[in-house]
Amino acid sequence: MPPLLKLLRPHQWIKNGFVFLGLLFAHAWNDPVKVKLALGAFAAFCLVSSAVYVFNDLIDREQDRLHPRKARRPLASGSVGVPAALALMLACAAGGLAIGYLHGGRQPLIFVGYLALNVAYTLGLKHVVILDVFLIAAGFMLRILAGTTGIGIAPSQWLLLCGLLLTLFLGFAKRRAELNALAEDSSGHRAVLEHYSAALLDQMITVASAGVLVAYSLYTVAPETIALHGTNRLIYTVPFVVYGIFRYVYIVFRRGEGGNPSEVLLKDRPLQLAIVGWGAVVGLLLY
Repeated sequence: MPPLLKLLRPHQWIKNGFVFLGLLFAHAWNDPVKVKLALGAFAAFCLVSSAVYVFNDLIDREQDRLHPRKARRPLASGSVGVPAALALMLACAAGGLAIGYLHGGRQPLIFVGYLALNVAYTLGLKHVVILDVFLIAAGFMLRILAGTTGIGIAPSQWLLLCGLLLTLFLGFAKRRAELNALAEDSSGHRAVLEHYSAALLDQMITVASAGVLVAYSLYTVAPETIALHGTNRLIYTVPFVVYGIFRYVYIVFRRGEGGNPSEVLLKDRPLQLAIVGWGAVVGLLLY
């Protein structure tokens, strides 16, 4: 990709798909107003998240040069200058906030909060052990809220619980993969890694992954779920979730990957098939 486009990390926009979960589980796909607002929120998050990525690369460009892969990023490699990156960051932030305010739903402050959260994360909170992963999860939760309360859908407590546990799992898996990739030089690149150990992260990943599986399984058989969706067969989607979690654990521990969940999702065919299978079964049962 051209360096400026690469700086926006468009492959990361797949994370913004969390915005559409409210439409799926609230049976709102047939509501054109809510669909339009969700699409607006998705577009807004694409721009504001890209602004965050540029800001992060600006702040971390010296440390990124120590990383075996991040050294190839446009700012770290020198293919994009600081003035151009600043202009691109401001344009994305302004455009994303404008879309969020005009077309992204009833809660435009969600997008402001997302920017503020990530600025605080980049400027110092990413160095606070455990809190750093919770802040990553908070960014995903804001996406879910933008696709629920932001477009007039009451968020399910099950959706919030499963979303939180899943994003914590991905966050701790990301730290584990970073620890694997950087080995002895890990603390020299990301200071917070010196406070983690492989054993500690393994325990946290185990707790978070087990929480995801238990919470989602209970959700599928909960009386309120059956009443809302008119079916007790959502339990048939559990095997896809179990396989997806186990596959991701395999990717982290056996292949040493997982530092970038978006890249894993875009290139791992078995994981893609698990997600497609889950979506197909959910769609068949709900619609």
